Amino acid sequence: MTLKERVNASIEKVRPPLEADGGGIELVDVLEDEKVVLVNLTGACHGCPMSTMTIKGFVEQTIIEDVPEIKEVRLA
Repeated sequence: MTLKERVNASIEKVRPPLEADGGGIELVDVLEDEKVVLVNLTGACHGCPMSTMTIKGFVEQTIIEDVPEIKEVRLA
């Protein structure tokens, strides 16, 4: 499984809770040389004042647990 496939599988784990709040997430890119994941938040999550906390405290934490090579998750 490629790094991008592993990241995408991890994103699928965080998608249901975001959708439960009317939001969503989409994978934009995996910068393999930097070990950084770029995502967009959609729906109610897009522009939400809590989006930074959602990315850092939930999405990034989950992805790094699942794919330890990843160092950071950023909004694209």
